[in-house]
Amino acid sequence: MHEQGKYIRIEVADPTPLGLTGLAMVTLVAASQKLGWTEGLSMVIPWAIFLGGFAQLMACVYDFKHNNLFGSTAFGVYGFFWLSVGTTWLIKLGVFGAALAQTVDVHQLGFAFLGYLIISLFITVASFRTNKVLIAIMVLIDVLFLGLMMSSFEMGEIWHSIAAWSELVISLLGFYGAGANLLNKFYGRVMLPVGSPVMK
Repeated sequence: MHEQGKYIRIEVADPTPLGLTGLAMVTLVAASQKLGWTEGLSMVIPWAIFLGGFAQLMACVYDFKHNNLFGSTAFGVYGFFWLSVGTTWLIKLGVFGAALAQTVDVHQLGFAFLGYLIISLFITVASFRTNKVLIAIMVLIDVLFLGLMMSSFEMGEIWHSIAAWSELVISLLGFYGAGANLLNKFYGRVMLPVGSPVMK
C-alpha cells in the first residue's frame, strides 16, 4: 500500500492450513460416497461448495497477497473445480429444473476432467519445489482426475475405484499437511515433517 510517499506492508497469515483443510474435508466426504460407505449427493454438496470451494478460494486470495504463485494457482483452480462439481450435482438432482437434468451428458464431464488433468500435471511439476507432502497430494490428484475422466468415458468400473481410493488418500494427506503447516508455523520449528523439495 502506498501512502504519502511511504510504502506500508500489510502482512497476512499463511492460508495453507485453511486451504488444505478445505481440500481434505471435501475429498473425505466425496470419497465416502464413491466408496459406497455413504449414499447420495445431498450431504456432499454443502462440503463441496463451502469447504472445497470457498475455503480454497479464500486461501487462493491470501496466497496472492503472499506472492505465492503455486498456492494461489492450486487453491484457485481446485476451489473453482469444487464449485463446478457442486453445481453439476445440483443440476443432476434437478434443482435447476427437469430440462437441465434430462439433458445431462456425462461425457462432457470426462472432457472437463481431462482439462483438469492437464493443468494438474503442470501444477504437479511446480510442486516439486515445495515439499514431499504436497508432491504426493498432487500426484494423487493426477490419478484422481485420470480415474474420474476414464469413469466418465465409461471405460470400466476399475477407474471409479481408482478415483475413490486416491481421493481418500488425498484427504488423509491433506489433513496431515494442514496440521503440519499449522503446528510448524505456530511453534516456529518442525513439529511434523513434510519433507524437502525434490527440485531446487
